[in-house]
Amino acid sequence: MGAELPERVVRNTDEPISLLDTTDEWIRSRTGIERRRWVRPGESTGDLAVRAGRRALDSAGVADVDLVVVSTTTPDHHSPGTAPWVAAQLGLGTVPAFDIAAACSGFVYAVAAGDAWIRSGLAKRVLVIGAETLSTITDVSDRGTAVVFADGAGAIVLRRGETGEAGAVLSVRLGSDGTQKDLAVIAAGGARWPDAQQGAERGERCLRMQGPQMFAHAVRRMTEVSRGVLEHVSWPVGAVEAFIGHQANQRILDKVAELVGIPPEHCLSNIRSVGNTSSASIPLVMDEAVRDKAVDPGARTLLTAFGGGAVWGAIAMTWPDIRLSI
Repeated sequence: MGAELPERVVRNTDEPISLLDTTDEWIRSRTGIERRRWVRPGESTGDLAVRAGRRALDSAGVADVDLVVVSTTTPDHHSPGTAPWVAAQLGLGTVPAFDIAAACSGFVYAVAAGDAWIRSGLAKRVLVIGAETLSTITDVSDRGTAVVFADGAGAIVLRRGETGEAGAVLSVRLGSDGTQKDLAVIAAGGARWPDAQQGAERGERCLRMQGPQMFAHAVRRMTEVSRGVLEHVSWPVGAVEAFIGHQANQRILDKVAELVGIPPEHCLSNIRSVGNTSSASIPLVMDEAVRDKAVDPGARTLLTAFGGGAVWGAIAMTWPDIRLSI
């Protein structure tokens, strides 16, 4: 496991957040966020991914893997993908590498891909990275997104193992609903609206989100898929010892936990100090929890996420027994 956060800290009382029509108290009460990390000019998603990936490889004590999967909404370029460059920077040679674009559910989707490669026999080890620089696609004048989105990267190494081992991925459940594509969208810049002459307004070239609708859909889908994956592995809710939801909004996390039936003492979160880092959020919480020794190896763990698309997913696993590099 490995993680990377940009050095720049932006508090609710710092510019440009302080220039918005809002207050520190409003942001904290509505989102749970007090500060977030943003990259500085010239620092890319790939840069964060490389640092997190290197720490994960060091933590695993390996120098090579059979596949690299990078989940991101903010690739270094529209084309080519970011994963091959990340693999090259990590010295992994010509290993297969590809990006996954599944918004805030990207880490869950990337783990599912790595898990499938291993189960099929195509790989013995897979490096999975969730990396985002959401500040680069955020309109800092938009209160609905500027106070929420942040940057960071988290990575894990998956390997072939046994069901009874700590860290075992036991079940993955995924879903999508393309009729909800406008919940969170960058309208301009893609094939549907190329905007070759840069005529679109800035807001149309940045990520826009329908907050209330997103809240309702996230709660519903994360609750449903969490219940489904627990049923698949025959775990009663009371057996879950660690719960990590995508760090979108503390109120969403609290509501999902309440509906699924997971007590607060088993819920892990870092949104207060990190913000919403999209597909990087779950591995960032995991990394922090491992460093703090907050969860015992082998503990029954539930991960879940919801993102624009709309896409969602959940993973039932046991907590890993690993060391982390500094």
